Amino acid sequence: MAHWNSSVKFTVLKLSFMMAAMMMFEYFCQFKTQRKTSLIMNEPSVASAYQKTNYTISGNPKSSSPKSRLMASAIIALLLAGCQSTSTDGLTGSTRYQTSTQPSDIRNLDKQEIARVRTSLAAQYIRKNELDTAQRQLEKAFAADSRYAPAYDMMGVLLQQEGSRLNLEKADQYFKKAISLDKDFDQVRNNYGVYLSQMKRYSEAAEQFEIAGAALGYEGRIGALENLGRTYLQLNNHPAAAKAFLRALDGNRNSLIAHIELVDLLLEQQRVQQAQRLYDETLLLVQGQGISPRLLLQGIKLAAVQNDRTTRQQLAQQLLSAYPLSDEAKQLKTWLNNPEASWK
Repeated sequence: MAHWNSSVKFTVLKLSFMMAAMMMFEYFCQFKTQRKTSLIMNEPSVASAYQKTNYTISGNPKSSSPKSRLMASAIIALLLAGCQSTSTDGLTGSTRYQTSTQPSDIRNLDKQEIARVRTSLAAQYIRKNELDTAQRQLEKAFAADSRYAPAYDMMGVLLQQEGSRLNLEKADQYFKKAISLDKDFDQVRNNYGVYLSQMKRYSEAAEQFEIAGAALGYEGRIGALENLGRTYLQLNNHPAAAKAFLRALDGNRNSLIAHIELVDLLLEQQRVQQAQRLYDETLLLVQGQGISPRLLLQGIKLAAVQNDRTTRQQLAQQLLSAYPLSDEAKQLKTWLNNPEASWK
């Protein structure tokens, strides 16, 4: 972001100091004398750890303020106290302090922030298909906050991506756990729906997509409605599919999936003029990206229905030359051999 207010900057800086302090926790615990704090603050490796976690705002390194120095000292003191009185659980800092002046609600907030950071890291590793590393991050998220719903959702995604029978079975339980922890967490509804669709449990998937698609303000709402429409197509409920795609278009007129699916549905209903208008809009959306075999076949169908032989022949030639092995080319050849037959 180009502009951050002071409270946001401080929250981010607090997180960076907290994560750096956790990384050095085991090192700190080796010191037993009165000089612990001064030795640690002057240790080059500690300073290096803090430098590496500083965020850059608007291209300039984040400078150390009195507030940030106070936060660093407080975190180090807290960790040292933990060394003296209790045991810790890995790098998550999920320590059960017997005595503390820090209110419990703030401790819980810090644990949730740790879980959020770990879950965010896991998502990045999943995108890179580094599933083992992602799994370790999520285990640390659970250790920090065992009731953090997004971590369970992300574990479900991870297990689904791995794809083995055993992990697919486990994924179901993680998605359900996330929902039980936070029924208003819209992302898990969409993710669980995708999982259910993959498992061919389409009726259950439609229920989840319906919830996510009705969640105003959810940034993935349009995608959930597109998924809902495609799920209804799998259930052979074309009227419900059309309604879902129209809702997607109402929310985002540039929804390419909704455009393409609705063209076919409108052709089925012989609403040719509406289908043609949507098809023309679709061509504008993909301008400069190349035209897919499905779009070429849709254009051929529209031209055939409107007796536009020239356009039909041009598009047919383009489809057969550019995508000769595609399913759409096979459909076209079947229809050319029997023009009186209906399109399948």
